[in-house]
Amino acid sequence: MSFFQFLMFLIAGYFALKIYEHIQTLKDPQEKQPPQPKEKIKRDMLESVFSFEELVQKADEAFEKGDEQKALFLLQEAKRKKVDEEVLFKIGYLLDKQGKESEAMFYYQEALKIKEEYFIHNAIASLYRKQKVYDKAKEHLEKSLELDGNNAVTYYNYGNLLVDMDEKEKAKQMYQKALELDKTLTNAKVELQRLENE
Repeated sequence: MSFFQFLMFLIAGYFALKIYEHIQTLKDPQEKQPPQPKEKIKRDMLESVFSFEELVQKADEAFEKGDEQKALFLLQEAKRKKVDEEVLFKIGYLLDKQGKESEAMFYYQEALKIKEEYFIHNAIASLYRKQKVYDKAKEHLEKSLELDGNNAVTYYNYGNLLVDMDEKEKAKQMYQKALELDKTLTNAKVELQRLENE
């Protein structure tokens, strides 16, 4: 074999190798895809394994055990399956506990668009009260009472708002109404006594 033939043999071998490598990429395109993040794999597994109801139940169990981050994750997965006012409210509540007030407000407002519930209005009122937007807080507490006029906690929250607004006589009335509905509401007792002693 001459040098020239040997050189041609090497060149042919090189091209055969390149063609083989190219064919391998065509046969198995999945090898070239980037690996999926673990969160996406977990999410896909959750979606395929658990129903909406099971995810909500697991979230409630995690919350009861004090694992709020896990509860939030499970609720967000449940929301991907079905948009529900109770799930949106719970996500908002957990975000509010983390100090993410604007995100919590978004979820509360989205929950209200699906169904008006007194407890959602109560939660929104509490956020507005924290932000010292008293007129909006009052508006939501009034809506809450329209939906359920027998909720002691709403009257208690209204009393707190009226104290902040320096309307102490009206606040006393709200605390009294809260105690009429629920004599065990000790916070209302304490606040009422404090106002009466001033």
